[in-house]
Amino acid sequence: MNVTPSFNTILIDYLPHRVSIFEFIPYLEKIVTESLLHLPEQPQTNTIKLPVYYHVEVGPDLIEYEKQGVSLEDVIKLHSEPEYSVGAIGFTAGFAFLTDVSPSLQLPRKTSPRLKVAKGSVAIANNQTAIYPSESPGGWNIIGNCPLDLYDPTSASVLPFSIGDKIKFESISRSEFEELGGKFDKEWQ
Repeated sequence: MNVTPSFNTILIDYLPHRVSIFEFIPYLEKIVTESLLHLPEQPQTNTIKLPVYYHVEVGPDLIEYEKQGVSLEDVIKLHSEPEYSVGAIGFTAGFAFLTDVSPSLQLPRKTSPRLKVAKGSVAIANNQTAIYPSESPGGWNIIGNCPLDLYDPTSASVLPFSIGDKIKFESISRSEFEELGGKFDKEWQ
């Protein structure tokens, strides 16, 4: 019915009343074995550059870094320097879990999630970073906002990225953020 890949696992949903586990497991083993024979040595990935406005106007949790002695400039440098890999997509439609945040930026998830996180919010939880593709509840630490629409269920390519793709964040100014259609959440100001 469904195949959902993640960091190092694959979830396969099937209907046990239609296919017995004794038929399904050998079939699955055959598919995996054949697939492994045809895997490229270096899978092709896309690198997608995404603009981010890093500022307390859109990143209320930047204050948490300031309390720890990490300046806004350091957050921008540490967050926008690496290329991240899309390790999984889930939680909400289009929410990409990106790998390997700098240890200096790692903060735990909030103990009490916000009821509303603005669309485009760029956030960190533990060793991962992500962009909220739509307004939703969330417990990650918000450090900026990407003004681009990253999830379009009406488009043939619903998302601009897939698992394995690379994401590179690029810091933009307030005026660039506004020019790209960025919005400010009045609840945080």
